[in-house]
Amino acid sequence: MGMPVRIDDILYGQARAQAKAEHRTIAGQIEFWALIGRAALDNPDLPIDFVRDLLIARAEEKSQATMFVPEGNRS
Repeated sequence: MGMPVRIDDILYGQARAQAKAEHRTIAGQIEFWALIGRAALDNPDLPIDFVRDLLIARAEEKSQATMFVPEGNRS
């Protein structure tokens, strides 16, 4: 369900630019930022880049995932 929200013009412009670069809608970009912010606040001991990468990885389809192989088990 969509809901109109007022945001600062500068933030909107930043979201528009980032959304274009990451092939998202502006609303999708703002939602993504909100998810990262919420997850970061819930996990203050984790680096923000790790939180972002984890959310991106969780959204990927399993068919695109790369199997983790520990260094000791590589051929």
